[in-house]
Amino acid sequence: MTNGVTIGNGLKSNLDLGAPRLNANRQALLKPMASLRAEEDEIRQGGGAKAADAQRAKGRLTVRERLELLLDPETELLELGLWAAHGMYAEYGGAPGAGVVTGLGRVCGRLCMIIANDATVKAGAFFPMTAKKVLRAQTIALENRIPTLYLVDSAGVFLPLQEDVFPDTDDFGRVFRNNAVMSSLGIPQITAIMGMCVAGGAYLPVMTDTVLMTEGSGLFLAGPSLVQAAIGQITGPEELGGAAMHAEISGTVDFKEPNDHACLVRLRSLVSKMGERVSKTPEVFSRVEFDAQRDGPGAAAEDVYALLSPEPGASNVYDMREIIARIVDRSEFDEYKADFGRTVLCGYARIGGRAVGIVANQKTNQMQTVAMGPAAGTKRIEVGGVIYTESAQKAARFIMDCNQSLIPLVFLHDVNGFMVGKDAEWSGIIRAGAKMVSAVSTSVVPKISVIVGGSFGAGHYAMCGKAYDPRFLFAWPTARYAVMSGASAANTLAEVRAKQMERGGKVLSEAEKKALHDEIKSTYDAQADPRYGAARLWIDAIIDPGKTREVLMTALEACALNTEVPRFNPGILQT
Repeated sequence: MTNGVTIGNGLKSNLDLGAPRLNANRQALLKPMASLRAEEDEIRQGGGAKAADAQRAKGRLTVRERLELLLDPETELLELGLWAAHGMYAEYGGAPGAGVVTGLGRVCGRLCMIIANDATVKAGAFFPMTAKKVLRAQTIALENRIPTLYLVDSAGVFLPLQEDVFPDTDDFGRVFRNNAVMSSLGIPQITAIMGMCVAGGAYLPVMTDTVLMTEGSGLFLAGPSLVQAAIGQITGPEELGGAAMHAEISGTVDFKEPNDHACLVRLRSLVSKMGERVSKTPEVFSRVEFDAQRDGPGAAAEDVYALLSPEPGASNVYDMREIIARIVDRSEFDEYKADFGRTVLCGYARIGGRAVGIVANQKTNQMQTVAMGPAAGTKRIEVGGVIYTESAQKAARFIMDCNQSLIPLVFLHDVNGFMVGKDAEWSGIIRAGAKMVSAVSTSVVPKISVIVGGSFGAGHYAMCGKAYDPRFLFAWPTARYAVMSGASAANTLAEVRAKQMERGGKVLSEAEKKALHDEIKSTYDAQADPRYGAARLWIDAIIDPGKTREVLMTALEACALNTEVPRFNPGILQT
């Protein structure tokens, strides 16, 4: 019995939404968000209207039309890797979305990973980033045991770049290896061949559990022209590898369908009959009954637009609890060691009824009593967004506690890095940082990262950056992702470059030094932009800040599908 006792874990928003700075931030963010949406709409056009018309002329739907019929009505695809290959392969006319669509969507109520070739982009051929995007989708499906549906319509490897697609461990062949491993783990995979499926790519459908094929499609290791060149045999595509041949003679396909529409209806029917592999309890992670109205956050999601300025190098100072209050159920947050290591916030909450541990960078400056080093016992101001020794120690212990209690982790990044200087070194910042990095590295519960603002240097690693196996890594449009900020990098690199030039006998004027600095900063800022990272699949998706909670709910649901959690063994920790 609680006897009316409360623990005060409800977060109260203190935002003054009428404040000029917050209004300026909101207006400044709306512009790049509108630009991002316009660019995303353009990417979704794939190869453009002419290529889409050519696809329809073959009696086939475009990839987006197929997805609309496949997904449950009034549901959305959580698209992953949309920005893949953005700004790349210009010499070949570009490859919007890397010529493939991947994401999490609901089919007959079942959350599925969907991998669908876009034949309007170079006939669905595999560029290097295409292979990496498919592999990333398969990795997510593997880690989370998500049923996977492939809509195949591809001409195979993009031959001019075959050396970057074919041979390595993270190239095209790994796709088929993953098919086999996923099957061995009991992850359902169904392939619908809805166009061409040739050369090495022909192995993909046959490596999956069930194969559908539409009439007019082709499945062969070598097309008619290559067969004639190789062995002198003359044959037509239907006789060589059409749907009728594979359904009636080779027995390779399980379902022959007349067209895309019928194929997608059949695919939905098959998904509706899938069972679920679960342990004695449906989930190993804590989940309670959830009602969207009753358990929603107490603060409006769209308020987050006012928190951060999107300008590169902007000094954003805000209370990270304002973001947490807008993504957790009922805005309730049990803060862990609230008075210790205050530049990192740790605590327990629920998102969509699912328990999570949150590790987040606090962006307001904090007053702290110095525990060790030359200034022990004195008070100091700790800079928001910087990880100090106490913060790292707290976060490491919290991460280990979440692993002990089987609680998934959510990391909210806005981190400048670890503290430097004599006081920091004397206090053991390297040792504490190593402890936090080790805890993140050996963590066995699902980890999800959201880059809200900056994510720089070793701070990115400690907050579960891409190299530390987050199940998902999302970014806001305000994210900046690099070894250090553009301003810091420009100051350092410009100074080095100027000295190199001066050693060569050229004395730079102040105007020349400034131009050099500005050039370096511009390049560095462009590389720190989330679109640059998303193009290279360092980021799974750039998300609308106001939809962070919904994205996390879907990601947590996906993570919960894998009920096998290894034993937590943190190894040797620095003490």
